[in-house]
Amino acid sequence: MNQPKLKIAIIGGGAAGFFAAFSAKKHHPDADVVIFEKSSKTLSKVKISGGGRCNVTNSCSDIKELIKAYPRGEKKLRSVFSEFNTTDTVEWFESRGVPLVTQEDHCIFPKSQNSQSIIDCFYNEIKRLSIEIKLSYGIDKIQPLNQSFQLISSRNNETFIVNKVIITTGGGTKLDSFNWLKEMDISIVPPVPSLFTFNMPKESITELMGIVVENAFVQIQGTKIKCNGPLLITHWGMSGPSILKASAYGARVLADSNYNFSINVNWINGRNESETRLEIEKLIKEHALKNIGNIRPFFIPERLWHFLLSKCTINLTTKWSQLGNKNINKIVHHLTNDNYQVEGKTTFKEEFVTAGGIDLNDVDMKTMQSKKIQGLYFAGEVLDIDGITGGFNFQAAWSTGFIAGQLKNNYGK
Repeated sequence: MNQPKLKIAIIGGGAAGFFAAFSAKKHHPDADVVIFEKSSKTLSKVKISGGGRCNVTNSCSDIKELIKAYPRGEKKLRSVFSEFNTTDTVEWFESRGVPLVTQEDHCIFPKSQNSQSIIDCFYNEIKRLSIEIKLSYGIDKIQPLNQSFQLISSRNNETFIVNKVIITTGGGTKLDSFNWLKEMDISIVPPVPSLFTFNMPKESITELMGIVVENAFVQIQGTKIKCNGPLLITHWGMSGPSILKASAYGARVLADSNYNFSINVNWINGRNESETRLEIEKLIKEHALKNIGNIRPFFIPERLWHFLLSKCTINLTTKWSQLGNKNINKIVHHLTNDNYQVEGKTTFKEEFVTAGGIDLNDVDMKTMQSKKIQGLYFAGEVLDIDGITGGFNFQAAWSTGFIAGQLKNNYGK
């Protein structure tokens, strides 16, 4: 007598959902795998991520270093990346005809520089593996039955009986977006935004919009959070990797502050006051009779240099030899420890990332199975896992999706 086919439901048609479906078919080739997506389209974040180029992963292959890129989930991801890491991701895509390129900043993109290459690859896999996708099929309720689950869809209250469920519905900015999970006694860490830019409506530095400082150090005052990387000055405040990293590591404390806080910026690659003072004294000796506005220390952008001199109330035509100790102190301070007041944030619409989601203490990270409900698995941003910029959030989606799709069962062990 033939065994009935295993039926696997993937709830959510994003990056983690697709990868979980591929893994489910790889490990259970005879199973029926169906992706339920509540909207009319799939892979929305994949489409727009990285400015439409899709930063699929990062070249960091050392797991000890890799987990440091996750403000939430760091330690618990060690076993996940031991199973499927960045090297596996590169091999997976390239073995399916998607050549990848690694940038100087270690971000990895498709060689085409177009996210459509990733989407096309995924849909080729969907077709090859005979995975079904049901669009505009939101799942409002999951009822555990004996050895199976009943899914209730918002679409005409349709019901589906399946054996296994993998939830990959992504993050949400509101706690009530997780209510359907809380009904199953799944613990939820309240979500707050991560990866956002800093608004500075009262700071005149916004007049320098468009300037990029290649390696600035940003510290959130009153915390130990300090991040470095490129910093972009915008018409609303500051952005760029250094700011986005600071927003990720500070996601909860900044939410508690209602996004009103101060930051200190070191514009010169983290150099300390002593090093900076020596450079200024060297310039005084070498360019004594030249205008200070014409000679830039550390080759910082000219408009930024003039702006900082204005903050120091130093005229651009002042000779270097005329500075004096008081003005030297001002310059050193603004180069190494410049202060700005932040009042609000700006998120990236569909690209938003959230801190929060399913409490990792409720999840067996070796299988991605719920510790409370056998046969229920999770993957992707629906979990309380989020990374900094650089391909880390997609990597978490690929890795957790791959493990969830194996449908391993350590329940009760």
